[in-house]
Amino acid sequence: MNRLDLSFLQLRFLDVVDIVLVAIIIYYLYNLIRGTIAVNIILGLVIIYLVYLVTKQLDMRLLSHILGGFVSIGFLAFVVVFQQEIRRFLVLLGKNAALHRNKLLRDLFMGKKDIDTQTHTAIKPIIDACRNMQSTRTGALIVFTKVYDDDHYQNTGELIDAAISRRLIETIFKKNSPLHDGAMVISEGKIKCASCILPVSDNIKLPPQFGLRHRAGIGITEMSEAVAVIVSEETGQIAYAKQGRVRIDISYSELEKLLERDI
Repeated sequence: MNRLDLSFLQLRFLDVVDIVLVAIIIYYLYNLIRGTIAVNIILGLVIIYLVYLVTKQLDMRLLSHILGGFVSIGFLAFVVVFQQEIRRFLVLLGKNAALHRNKLLRDLFMGKKDIDTQTHTAIKPIIDACRNMQSTRTGALIVFTKVYDDDHYQNTGELIDAAISRRLIETIFKKNSPLHDGAMVISEGKIKCASCILPVSDNIKLPPQFGLRHRAGIGITEMSEAVAVIVSEETGQIAYAKQGRVRIDISYSELEKLLERDI
C-alpha cells in the first residue's frame, strides 16, 4: 500500500504570509461590497455558474452552450460589472498607503503629543456648536481625519485653515452662508476646509430617510479612516459615522466620548 503524501500539511513561513495577504484582500473587498447591490450581482453570477455546471452534466446542450458563453467571458464581465468597486478598492489601497506615510512624517517633525493636544482641546467648541445647530435645526456635516489629504479635500472645497471655534462652525453652516453646503474637514486641531464634496455611500441598507448629507458622511468613512458628525436639518438629531456604520440620535455625552476616542 502506498504511503500517504502529507506534504501539503507542511506550512512554510511564506505560506502563512500568503494566507494572511489573501485574507486582508478579501476583507477589503468585503468592506467595499457589504450592503451594496454588488452582493446581489455576485449571487446572480454564482447562480448562473451553478446552473451551467448542472446543465453540462445533464448534457443539455443548447442551454449549457448559452450559459457557457457567459462563463467564457466571466473575467471580462466581472471587470465591467464591478469597475466602480475595483476602482474604489485600488484608490483605498493607494490613499491609505500615502496617508500613513504622511502621518509618520508629521509625527516625526511635529510631535504626536502636540497634534493630539490640539485636537482634543477643540472638542468642547465642536460639541457646543452641534448643540446650537441642533436647537436651530441647522444641517451640518463635520469630518474628522487624523491626516489631512490636500488632494482629496482641498480640491473639492474652500481652504479655511483656521482655529476651531463655535462661532466659526455655526457661521459656516448657516443656511445663507455660501459654504453651508458640503462638509467641513477638521484635522490637526484646525478647520482645514469647508464646502467639500464627499463620495456618497451606495449602501442599500441605509434608512430611506437618510439624505445626501448622511450618505456623504457615511461614504467618506467607508473609504478612509475618517469619522463624521452629522446634524440633521429635518429632525435635529446628531449622528456619528465610522467605518461605514452610523449611530443616530446620540447624546452630547456620547458624542464627546466618541470624539475623544476616535480623533
